Amino acid sequence: MGTWALHAFGNDYAMDWAQDLHEYKTLELVETTLDNVIDSTEAALEAPFAAEALAALEVIARLQGKPGEDDPATAEVDEWVAACKKKVTPPLLEKARLALDKIVAETSELRQLWQDSEHCADWLADVAHLRTRVLGQNA
Repeated sequence: MGTWALHAFGNDYAMDWAQDLHEYKTLELVETTLDNVIDSTEAALEAPFAAEALAALEVIARLQGKPGEDDPATAEVDEWVAACKKKVTPPLLEKARLALDKIVAETSELRQLWQDSEHCADWLADVAHLRTRVLGQNA
């Protein structure tokens, strides 16, 4: 996986996912992406699913008016969010919580990849910040 930054869109999987997002006018892709993580029965959650789910979670945060850092790479995502005008529902937030739990679990391939780097603590902190933006302070 090509990774150049800690944030949700700092890798090839997430950027490819973001390009696909523009084909949708609803939250269908966001929900399906979270379902792929939640419903995975593999022993380890595969890194591509986790990376795409982090991008979907960032979209949820942005829909709630809680974007992460400004990044030129997210300009098209921000345009989609501005045009979407969809409400984030409690069932979608529950899916977000379940997906986040699996992404940071010891059995997550993406977490394992970050653990092999010197930036693991920073990545975990970034995911925790995303969790707070999506689910609130008591998440």
